[in-house]
Amino acid sequence: MSFVLQFPKTTKNKKMENQIGSPVESHKTDVLPSSASAYLDPHYWDDRFSQEEHYEWFKDYTHFRHLILDYINPTSSVLEVGCGNSQLCEGLHGDGITQLTCTDLSPVAVKKMKQRLISKGYQDIRVLEADMLDLPFANECFDVVIEKGTMDVLFVDSGDPWNPRVETVDKVMAMLRQIHRVLKPNGIFISITFGQPHFRRPFFGKSEFTWSMEWRTFGDGFHYFFYVLKKGHRKSEGDESTERIKMPSISPYHDELDSEDYIFRTNIDDV
Repeated sequence: MSFVLQFPKTTKNKKMENQIGSPVESHKTDVLPSSASAYLDPHYWDDRFSQEEHYEWFKDYTHFRHLILDYINPTSSVLEVGCGNSQLCEGLHGDGITQLTCTDLSPVAVKKMKQRLISKGYQDIRVLEADMLDLPFANECFDVVIEKGTMDVLFVDSGDPWNPRVETVDKVMAMLRQIHRVLKPNGIFISITFGQPHFRRPFFGKSEFTWSMEWRTFGDGFHYFFYVLKKGHRKSEGDESTERIKMPSISPYHDELDSEDYIFRTNIDDV
């Protein structure tokens, strides 16, 4: 049994929001795309961020704080790629992790996040405009890199999840190569996503990468995946040990999912 991420039209998404009683006030439906491909358009994100003050993909920091603090300490230098208008960096800062750099491709998101952080007194968090496929940082300069939902965007037009389009593969690999490059030896990449292990492992497990891979889950009715990849800890082929999990029960209409996470709704197929 497997599930594939699909993207319903905006009208259907509105209907689902009404069915589950999601708080429309916290996420206005006029920022939702008319099609999945819009998520790959930088202009969509500029327009969206100009209207929207805050949105958290795949739950806010409080839902996975117990997981992330196992891998980050106050001395860690942390890079968040694709920060958007998330408040993840503020949550980390509140736990004493202050060497934070946030990046996003959208100049609108970067400008608004800078203004928000300054207004709240966060003077030491760096926010930069940057392309995650070509990060403007030196080699081996971060202890931790985090992405939350950013990689999922690259898969919205990927076609068959078992055999994604070449264009999708190229972009995902470019992102992973950049993250691997900027991580220090023994550095950690944390990926928070809907992507199940059998869809992510072909990318994370490429022989060019030296990291090990393990995963955990969080969430109640619908589980999100929390991947941890440790640079320089890859084991020899055939001896690779990854943390196994019981596959989560899937409830596409469970109120555990926040409003726009329904765009990543599930289509259950027998495999």
